[in-house]
Parts: sequence; C-alpha cells; structure tokens
Amino acid sequence: MARIFDPKGTQADTKRVVGTYGFMAPEYAMAGIFSVKSDVFSYGVLLLEIVSGMKNAGSQRRGNSLSLLGYAWELWNEGRCHELIDKSLHGRCPESLALRCIHVSLLCVQEQAADRPLMTEVLSMITNENATLPDPKQPGFLSLLVSNQTDITEETCSLNGLSITNLDGR
Repeated sequence: MARIFDPKGTQADTKRVVGTYGFMAPEYAMAGIFSVKSDVFSYGVLLLEIVSGMKNAGSQRRGNSLSLLGYAWELWNEGRCHELIDKSLHGRCPESLALRCIHVSLLCVQEQAADRPLMTEVLSMITNENATLPDPKQPGFLSLLVSNQTDITEETCSLNGLSITNLDGR
C-alpha cells in the first residue's frame, strides 16, 4: 500500500490496486474503493490465520476448495468452529478466547464494508468477554466462489471421446 501514497500527499490514488490478494477487502480488490473498513477486513483475515494456523490462500482444507474465509464460514454455520482452532493453541489459549477471535474475525471479513466493525469496536469485542457479539454475515469473496460452483451443472458439461493409435515400426 505504501507504494501508492505520495510522501508529500495526504490521499492515495487507487486507480491501481496493489496489495496482498488474500488480505484485500472485496470493495478495494474489485473497484479500488479503500477505507478504514478495508483495514478491518485485512485484520480479520490475519486474526483468522493466526487462530487457525492456516493461510487464507494457496492451500486446500480436507478436500475442500474453499478459502480459509469460506471454510471458517462453513464451520460457523455448522456450529463447529472449535475445529478451526490450531492445535498449537491448545493449553496456551483458552478455547473461549480462540472461539471469540474466530467470531470477531468473521465480523471483520463480512462482504459489505458497512457491516464490518470499526477497529475500536474490534478491540473492545476481543478484550471484553462479556460483550454480546452480533452474528456475522457472509464473508467477502464467498459469493463469487459459491456462484461459480453452482453454475456448473451436469447439463453444461460435455464428454469428449479420445482414441489413441499406437504405431509400431517394422
């Protein structure tokens, strides 16, 4: 991000999207719209990576092609978030705190920037264990993955025939 800022200026020219793709907010990656909520999205991805011990991009989870955000969302909806906690945290971090961090990270990576909390609210949510947290909405980029997967149906697939001829010399 630092490369797009003029050292003497106070604003950024975001006609050119730069950054690490796994951490970019959807509105920034798709339309170049950057705000404080973009940083909240990135923080949510980072927090989820720390708690899970997994990277957001570049690896598959148990035969699942979803990103880390999609995988966390799936586990959240199934009530199985405890499965996301990195084994190295067991005994070092209370499970309730790790689950709270997963919950907060899902709030941070919601698709719509307006739905994401401010960083001051994120800090309060993590440090105040008595605070009631709202249910998160769908994470960013998940609708793109889901719509691409559901567009593929048996009728749109084709079967190609293949014949192989093996020529032997005399």
